[in-house]
Amino acid sequence: MGLMDTVDLIYTYFPDLTGVQKERFARLEVLYREWNERINVISRKDMDAFWVHHVLHSLAIAKVIRFAAGTKIMDVGTGGGFPGIPLAILFPEAKFYLIDSIGKKMKVVEGVRDALGLENVKAEQIRVENVKEPQDFIVSRAVTAFPAFVKLIRGKIRKGSENSLENGLLYLKGGEFEEEIRPFRDRVKIWTIPTFFSEEFFETKKIIYLKA
Repeated sequence: MGLMDTVDLIYTYFPDLTGVQKERFARLEVLYREWNERINVISRKDMDAFWVHHVLHSLAIAKVIRFAAGTKIMDVGTGGGFPGIPLAILFPEAKFYLIDSIGKKMKVVEGVRDALGLENVKAEQIRVENVKEPQDFIVSRAVTAFPAFVKLIRGKIRKGSENSLENGLLYLKGGEFEEEIRPFRDRVKIWTIPTFFSEEFFETKKIIYLKA
């Protein structure tokens, strides 16, 4: 499995990090371990593969887009803050809005955000249906089947194109989903994550982009 599961993995795949970004990434595991003991958001098995399963997986999105300053990104069903927190560290000039309907998960997100001083992250316990302000992008790690998710976020992305990709959805998903994306085929682009990362965990993982 390539490098061991440490922060060095992130530095290897993202060699141009600033000192502040390196320091923030370096503190992530300890912060999540502390929070996880109080509020269980990551299973023990996953915690042992923290960098690959959570941080690097989240950052796969950064291999297909570099969010421009001022871009508004909403992470729907963020759980403990993935992919939102790692992306917010990587793109300090973009604005991240992390939401989940489960309050205790948001407590973890807020705790990690505050400890790292991530001023570009807003966290809220809210259902996506109740979000009023449209975003430029929505990111998510497969919360549900793709068509159901697309339905859920309808009307939440404003049309626009200030980035290399037009505004839309970036969805991290594993396994087979040919059937799921068939209705959207003309608006979908797919990247396989092994194109970017060599760890075995990513073998069947993909990024699905759906244009708004």
